[in-house]
Amino acid sequence: MPQPVVLTGERVTLSTPSLADIDRIAELCGDPAIARWTTVPSPYRREHAVGFVTSVVPDGWASGRVCTWAVRTGDVLVGMVSIADIHERQGEIGYWLASEARGRGVMSEAVDLVIRFGFGARPHGLALERMVWRALVGNAASAAVARRAGFRWEGSVSGGAEQRGERFDEWRASLLPDGPREPADDWPDDSYVQAAV
Repeated sequence: MPQPVVLTGERVTLSTPSLADIDRIAELCGDPAIARWTTVPSPYRREHAVGFVTSVVPDGWASGRVCTWAVRTGDVLVGMVSIADIHERQGEIGYWLASEARGRGVMSEAVDLVIRFGFGARPHGLALERMVWRALVGNAASAAVARRAGFRWEGSVSGGAEQRGERFDEWRASLLPDGPREPADDWPDDSYVQAAV
């Protein structure tokens, strides 16, 4: 099973969220935009952050099914990124970012670090052979990060996502270890337009 690892870039440090992060996570996940586009509980309460830090994150690493990192700029937690549903050498990338850190390339750098770890050879990586990205239709901010990372558009799936008991259409893309790491030009026009929250 993979062990929790710290990933360091020029501007961001990725490490597992700790007890000291609980209040910050609870604060950030109260953002309506994060609730709109992710599967975090809504309304988000402090006990959700406690369960996330003390159970969800360590259990994910221990099982080898989910690797989760807090995204930090300096000493400030500004987001979360993970590789989830790890099986048969495939994993799904997911992320969210605090409003004050958006539009600065922070998540793009974090995602690049995680992709390198995901495709890296064992024991210093997961040796994945495919990474997938999924988002609710309309989440152009998430699409921009995935597109910059080199994910290739696969299409829209009607009712492909479930969020809090409801089904929604979703976008899908994927990335292979030897695939080009520059943006593709075949993403649909609506993935470039930020929808209103």
